[in-house]
Amino acid sequence: MRSWRLNGTIPSPTMPSVPQAKPFRLVKYVAVSSLIVILVSTVFLSGFLSHSVRKILVKKSEEYAFLTAENLNHQVFYQFTAPTFMIDGEIRLSRKDQYDRLDKVVKSAIHGLAVERVDIYTTEGILTYSTEDVSLGEARDLGEPFRKALEGDAVSVMEGRRHSFLGVSWAVGPQKMRTYLPMWVEMPLSWKRGRVIGVFEITQDITADQANITRFQILIIASVAAFVGILFAALVAIVRRAEKILEARARERQKLEEELNRAERLAVLGEMIAGVSHEIKNPLGIIRSTAELLETRLEDPRRKKLASIVVEEATRLNHIVTEFLDFARPKDLQVRPCRVEDILERNLTVIEAECQKRNIRIERDYQTGDYELEADANLLYRAFMNLMVNAVQAMGESGTLRVETSLHCLDSRRDPVVEVRIADTGSGIPPEDLNKIFNPFFTTREKGTGLGLPIVQSIIQSHHGTVDLTPRSEGGTNAVVRLPLRQPRSSEHVDDNRREADTLVPPKP
Repeated sequence: MRSWRLNGTIPSPTMPSVPQAKPFRLVKYVAVSSLIVILVSTVFLSGFLSHSVRKILVKKSEEYAFLTAENLNHQVFYQFTAPTFMIDGEIRLSRKDQYDRLDKVVKSAIHGLAVERVDIYTTEGILTYSTEDVSLGEARDLGEPFRKALEGDAVSVMEGRRHSFLGVSWAVGPQKMRTYLPMWVEMPLSWKRGRVIGVFEITQDITADQANITRFQILIIASVAAFVGILFAALVAIVRRAEKILEARARERQKLEEELNRAERLAVLGEMIAGVSHEIKNPLGIIRSTAELLETRLEDPRRKKLASIVVEEATRLNHIVTEFLDFARPKDLQVRPCRVEDILERNLTVIEAECQKRNIRIERDYQTGDYELEADANLLYRAFMNLMVNAVQAMGESGTLRVETSLHCLDSRRDPVVEVRIADTGSGIPPEDLNKIFNPFFTTREKGTGLGLPIVQSIIQSHHGTVDLTPRSEGGTNAVVRLPLRQPRSSEHVDDNRREADTLVPPKP
C-alpha cells in the first residue's frame, strides 16, 4: 500500500505562534477596581441612608411618645388627679380603688396606640404605677434621662443589641425605645405648664421598624450588587469580544506575512526554475527525437533497447521540466461558465482504466443542482487530476475513490461556494507531514518532484478558492476544494478586503 508520503528538500520558514495578547488587561483592572469602588461606596451609602432613615424613625417615635405623654398627662390630671384630690383629699396609689381608677384612665388613654408599656415615677424616682405586673414602691436609679425629664425635657433611650460592618448595621433581637417625659400640673385656660410632679416612662416596641430599615438596606445593597454584576458581565463580554477580534487580526496578519514570505521565496525560485527549464527543454527535445530516430533505425536488439531507455528517461525528464514550468509560470485564467461535475467526469474517464486495473471502486455523489461556475476548466482539470492520481496511488491495489460535490453558504452576505470532496481509503497522511504537504519539492516518492500539490494549491488560489487535505477517521484522506461560483472583479476584491477589515475594526465615531 502506498500512501501520501511527503518529504521536503526546501524547508519553509517557521513563523512564531500568535501571542495571546492582552491589550485590555489594564482596562480590566481599571474596570474591576471601579466596580469594586462602586460596590463599596454603595455599601457605605446604604449605611448612611439607613442611618438617616433610622434617625427619622426614632424622631418620629419620639414625637409620637411626646403626643402620647401630653394626652396621657391631660387624661390623668383631669380624670384621676383632680377628682381624687376633690374626693379623697390625697393621692395614695397603695389604695386599690385609686390604683384601679388610675389604671383604667391610663389604659383607656393608650388604647389603640403603639405603646407597649407606661410607668409613672415620683420625683424621687419611686415607681408608683405600671401597666405591667411589677412590684411598686421601689426607688430606682434611672440616671440622666430621668433627671432631664424632671427639668422639663423629654429624653429617649434605645435598647437592644445591634451589629455593624462597614457602615451597615442591623438589629439583633427585640428593639425598644424608652422615652422619659415630665408629668406636670395642668393649668386650666392656659398654655403654660405647672410644676413637675412626676415622670412618665413610655416604652415602644420598634423592632418591626428596625427590621424594615434592615430590609431596605439589604435591598439597596442587593440591587446595586446586581447592577454591578450585570455591568461587569457586560464589560467582560465586550473585552473578550475585543480580544477575539484582535487575535483574529493578529492571526490574519501572521497569515499574510507567511504568504508574503512564501510568495517572495517562490518568486525567486520560480524565476530560477523557469530560466533553467527553458535551457534544458530544447536540448532535451533534441536528445529525445534523436533517440527515437536511432531506435527506429537500429537493428541490434541490445542497441535498440539502449535507445528506448534514452527515450523513456528523456520523456520522464521532459515531464519533470514541464511540472517545473507549470509551477513557475503565472496562472492566466481563461474564465468561462462551466460545471464542475463535467470537469470531474473528464478526470474520472481518464483514470477509470487505472482504477479497474488496481481494483479501485469509483463512487459519485453530485448534489450541487443546476448552476454555472465561473472558472478555467482546463486548469481545474489539471488540479483535480493531480488530487485523483495521488488518491489512486495512495490506495495501492484496492480501495474506494469517492467524489462528492455540494453547495455551501459560508457567509450570508456572499454567494454560496462549490465544495468538491475527493476521498480515498488509503493509509492517509502522517500527522507530522500535515503542515508540509503544500511546500514545494516536499515529497517521499522516489520519482516525485513534490510540485503536484503546490500546483493544485496555486490553481485553486488563482480561482479565489481553498484546498485542504485532512485525514479521515476511518482511514484515508479527504481532499476538500472550495470554489466561489463567481470570480470577483478587481473592485469587488478590494471591497471584500475592506469589508473584512471593517468586521475586525469598529468604525470611529
